[in-house]
Amino acid sequence: MHNPVGENPGSALAALRFYLDAGVDEAIDEMPLDRTTAPPPPPMTQRLQAVAAEPRAPAPGPARPAVAVGGDIALAEAERLARAAGDLDALKAAIAGFEGSGLKATASNIVFADGNPESRLMLVGEAPGREEDLKGLPFVGESGKLLDRMMAAIGRDRSSFYITNVLPWRPPGNRNPTQEEIALFLPFVRHHIALIRPKVLLLLGNISAKTLFDTTEGITRMRGKWREIAIADQVIPAMATYHPAFLLRQPGAKREAWRDLLSLEARLNELKI
Repeated sequence: MHNPVGENPGSALAALRFYLDAGVDEAIDEMPLDRTTAPPPPPMTQRLQAVAAEPRAPAPGPARPAVAVGGDIALAEAERLARAAGDLDALKAAIAGFEGSGLKATASNIVFADGNPESRLMLVGEAPGREEDLKGLPFVGESGKLLDRMMAAIGRDRSSFYITNVLPWRPPGNRNPTQEEIALFLPFVRHHIALIRPKVLLLLGNISAKTLFDTTEGITRMRGKWREIAIADQVIPAMATYHPAFLLRQPGAKREAWRDLLSLEARLNELKI
């Protein structure tokens, strides 16, 4: 398309028709702008003000710990509350009153423990599920029923063992607990074990084993092997095995779990428990 303004600069009407034909129907400024050249730089004061207003990246600092700053405060409070609990009732009340975790807000009941607190055999699971949350007791759902059958196979029931979890509150939607949540409740778990003073610990599942063995190894490497856990003035023999919920999903692993139970039975007989 040719430009009528260049041919006849005096013809404003021709220029308007040209722009209308080109689709221009609005004037946005009184003076034309040359888009082919760079705009002049702003005055120095404006440039300095713009630089001063730019957000600054924070200076590099140390790596964040596993528990954030607010979590550090909550962890210190958890440790204080756990140490102050002189018996199981006081420990349960301390956990119920602990405000350092949001898990309590989404749970129905605290799931503290079940079984015989005088038993020298203590089982530690991972976290409550839906049925446990509703009833306020550990291992009462389908995985709990399987656990009871497993323990009955070596002549044990809940009158002859004591059971708790790493977490006392159900995570929303049965999700896995976070590392921060596990760390916050670990002081309560360790003090719980110190109060029971078991002679043997059975750790059920990956989270329980990793937490109390303080390792990154997976359950398939850890299961069936006896280790020791130092808690308070005790050194307790402990073994990990598969969580019953895993066995419900992977029935083929029951053979390995049965070998673990036979090893547990042999250790209990050796200690006359």
